[in-house]
Amino acid sequence: MSAPLRPVFDNLPLSPVLKAVGRVAADAGIDVWAVGGFVRDALLGRFVTDVDFLTVGKGTGIELARRVAAELGGQTVHVYKTFGTAAVRLPAGDPSARDAGTREDLVLEFVAARRESYSRDSRKPSVTPGTLEDDLRRRDFTVNALAIRIGPEDLGKLVDRFGGASDLDAGLLRTPLDPDVTFDDDPLRMVRAARFASQLGFEVHTDTLAAMKHLAERIDIVSAERITTELQKIICSPRPSVGLEILFDAQILHRILPELTELQGVETVDGVRHKDNFYHTLQVVDNLVEALEERGGDSGREPDSGREWLRWAALLHDIGKPATKRFTPGAGWSFHSHEERGARMVSKVFKRLRLPADDRMRYVQKLIRLHHRPVSLVDDDVTDSAVRRLLFDAGEDLDDLMTLVRADITSKNPRRVRRYLRAFDAVEEKFREVEEKDHLRNFQPPIDGLEIMETLGLEPGRAVGDIKKAIREAILDGIIPNEYEAARDYMMQIKDDVLQG
Repeated sequence: MSAPLRPVFDNLPLSPVLKAVGRVAADAGIDVWAVGGFVRDALLGRFVTDVDFLTVGKGTGIELARRVAAELGGQTVHVYKTFGTAAVRLPAGDPSARDAGTREDLVLEFVAARRESYSRDSRKPSVTPGTLEDDLRRRDFTVNALAIRIGPEDLGKLVDRFGGASDLDAGLLRTPLDPDVTFDDDPLRMVRAARFASQLGFEVHTDTLAAMKHLAERIDIVSAERITTELQKIICSPRPSVGLEILFDAQILHRILPELTELQGVETVDGVRHKDNFYHTLQVVDNLVEALEERGGDSGREPDSGREWLRWAALLHDIGKPATKRFTPGAGWSFHSHEERGARMVSKVFKRLRLPADDRMRYVQKLIRLHHRPVSLVDDDVTDSAVRRLLFDAGEDLDDLMTLVRADITSKNPRRVRRYLRAFDAVEEKFREVEEKDHLRNFQPPIDGLEIMETLGLEPGRAVGDIKKAIREAILDGIIPNEYEAARDYMMQIKDDVLQG
């Protein structure tokens, strides 16, 4: 059953592009619609970076893409004849594509309408040509099953077969078909539900959430790469806790990130209880996002354009706690060395999720390993040596570390929060004072290995490293200043002892 066409909104985004596409399509006799995320985001007033166009008729998507590229001067990329899809990229700043001042390319994706059928053991569908109705029915949520006609006569008319516009107004995520069918066909859609909830601030319909719960095990057929893409978007959303809690409630998070769900729960011994470290972690991530927003409008960006890996550090900062939890009568609960344990667990998590095993992973490990160190510097009698060592160990990541440490304050008592924040203000003042004297941020030794070898007549080997380490430790302990002459004099003093033993 079809719903009537109706005006979608005033000031349609990217109207010059849409009009050009409609004109080219009309000249070619191709029926074309804008569908999915573009329509949803335009209705919500969100910024759009790409447009999905749907054509009716086999091969028409590729044909229209090539004609539009020729008309607008764009580049046709990623032609997939099997699926009848192609894309056109318009350069950033192209007056036909973007408003003045935008910096991103505009991607126009074209696909012919299709019908899909799935087998139980794969999320890859069997695809055949279909109608507009067929294509909208196969989409994940009603808010993504909206279409606007693109044509010279009726540009901006909305087709809403499944009540998507009403769901947009209500802030509701609901599937066009029975959710059991939608999720059984493609289980990744369950993680996408959590992602859209985090990105858009929407609620998941009760029937939709119920289907997610009893189909949770179906997520096992989805590749780690596709799951991680959605997780990244949840973590980079304005409120990651929303999506993560939905995945937890649906028992899906238990299957894709068990290290996090093992933090859930409160244990009581002799009337002494510890906090629920899962919900604490969700609050830490949200606190971090809020802090990043205050630092420079990071909230809600796409992965790789914001402080993505700092968010991962916040998400995983306490995963070492279950393995290190201990209760001591008279002292209570402790999680000694959970930072080190958690840092060692990161490589396993990253490998399973197909996240990069490079400097980005090591950055996450570093912040997790260091995230309790600033707490030990709160006391008034803390030594400059302890401050120097954290400055040295944190290096250029000190500001990110302190952002994480502040986000880790989740007390419900405002007075306690203020006390902790004042304490960390004092710690940062100590950093400034010591750094001003010793210049240890991004520390480079005053004397390098080459000079040690040339001065002392040494070959490359362990002795050179031992001398460099001794100079570094002397600087960190405050025995000598972080200066060339002092370091050279110290090298000459200790060389015999080091070389002899």
